[in-house]
Amino acid sequence: QVQLVESGGGLVQAGGSLRLSCTASGRTFSNYAMGWFRQTPGKEREFVATINWSGSRTRYAEFVKGRFTISRDNAKSTMYLQMNSLKPEDTAVYYCARSEFGISGAGPNEYDYWGQGTQVTVSS
Repeated sequence: QVQLVESGGGLVQAGGSLRLSCTASGRTFSNYAMGWFRQTPGKEREFVATINWSGSRTRYAEFVKGRFTISRDNAKSTMYLQMNSLKPEDTAVYYCARSEFGISGAGPNEYDYWGQGTQVTVSS
């Protein structure tokens, strides 16, 4: 069984930064792509970023390009999301997820394990 635990969320002013972490336990972390998604009340979960098993390939949603950076440390079984230049519209619950594959895309159905989420609130 795989467990994913997010941390690092909180309240920040617009223009500020946060770094989210996602630590995995269970099956080998380094074999699988990982991703970040976010969700606001009444909306579907949306893709934010994904990183392949080795960390050599990344993909971002258009609305975070140039502001967010996804990375991973396989030795620590941890993935990160560095979020800079935050905007009020970035307010959401952020979820990390593990893909079934070594490289993955934006579809939530490609991910088989999910964390419990961490709240990010950006004030204007």
